Amino acid sequence: MILPIIAYGDPVLRKVGVEITPDYPNLKELIENMKETMYNAQGVGLAAPQIGKAIRLFIVDTSPFSADEDLDESERTFLENFKRVFINAKILKEEGNEWAFNEGCLSIPNIREDVVRESEVTIEYVDENFKKHTETLNGLAARVVQHEYDHIEGILFTDKISSLKKRLIKKKLENISKGKVNPDYRMKFPLQKRK
Repeated sequence: MILPIIAYGDPVLRKVGVEITPDYPNLKELIENMKETMYNAQGVGLAAPQIGKAIRLFIVDTSPFSADEDLDESERTFLENFKRVFINAKILKEEGNEWAFNEGCLSIPNIREDVVRESEVTIEYVDENFKKHTETLNGLAARVVQHEYDHIEGILFTDKISSLKKRLIKKKLENISKGKVNPDYRMKFPLQKRK
């Protein structure tokens, strides 16, 4: 089932997610719904807070980046197959060179900004079967994971841009909260006036 994506301004996007256990209600169904929702919105990642649940769960599928001719063959191959469910994730370390990349977010449609992040991340998590993993990721895969991980920490990519840029997009962000935006997927706006 395709779920509405929660728009910027909703308090759920600012909550730190709580850990979940294998008996979390309808977890398999929730993960399937999140995948359907993400693909419907042409996203490469989706975190539970973006569908209104303040839990430590996010999914990624970086395959759309695998067509990027600017990337080397090995990174393209890795991105093509990098599909994961992250539950109760914890970043152990972020390191490497800082680099800027133009990020967007399904909860903040039509706004993209350069965000600087470290190039490598080591993350510990359990998958949908509650099997434990520790993975070190680089490049775009690391960035997508860092972006989604921020969501379960109550952080948005707009928190990581300069105060000048924040002032420049302030009105746009307010309009998103009010539903004055036309994304091509279902959304739920915190300040939208009921008709």
